[in-house]
Amino acid sequence: MTTPSHSSALTLRGRRALVTGAASGIGAAVAARLAESGAEVHLLDRDAEGVAEVAEQVHGTAHVVDLTDPAAIEGLDLEVDVLVNNAGIQHVAPIEDFDPERFRTIHALMLHAPFLLARHVLPGMYARGWGRLVHVSSVHGHRASAYKSAYVSAKHGLEGLSKVIALEAADKGVTSNTVCPGYVRTPLVEGQLADQARSHGIAEDEVLDTVLLARTPLKRLVEPEEVADAVAFLCSPAATSMTGSSLSLDGGWTAA
Repeated sequence: MTTPSHSSALTLRGRRALVTGAASGIGAAVAARLAESGAEVHLLDRDAEGVAEVAEQVHGTAHVVDLTDPAAIEGLDLEVDVLVNNAGIQHVAPIEDFDPERFRTIHALMLHAPFLLARHVLPGMYARGWGRLVHVSSVHGHRASAYKSAYVSAKHGLEGLSKVIALEAADKGVTSNTVCPGYVRTPLVEGQLADQARSHGIAEDEVLDTVLLARTPLKRLVEPEEVADAVAFLCSPAATSMTGSSLSLDGGWTAA
């Protein structure tokens, strides 16, 4: 018996999907994976060149949007069946040195924007009786790391938001779940190396083993495609009874 390939398992045929932070990394991988599953994919990012390039590759539609601007979100004219909240940024600094405006921006992008997007798309999902919200959270939605006050608190908030949506949507055919990877091989992680080295007082080439993977039994970075497969699973019929859940891809971090 032949196992169907990803491209032949068109579980999202006829569905429209919206992926934020889709110009690179996890977002780009998720957009490609959902397109393989048959979805009509809409890609959001503030990086106009990057999101246009990925959209062309996956035969999707690019939207250049600054998700820290509530008016830009309210101005979106999209009815979608799948929402993947993925956009995120990072800043590493001790709390006493953490710029309050940078803290506000991280929360605006990683917690307030997912709330506004959910508020925007849920009425249509309810009317159609089907919807999937998948929030790309992090192991930092369950565990803390020093010097990441904005990121950790935003991800903890995203976990709570997902659970509230799950409860409110349970009788309407709509599910809400999070995917919680450890450190993923993305530009976001690569961009942390210098800041982490400075904050911890170590050489940049020591950061991966000494800091990022120190608490992870599985000593490797997660690949973006692994996260994309988890997102696709949560949109599939196999996950129909999963809602309010948090799917960990953390290399054993939370088990240790």
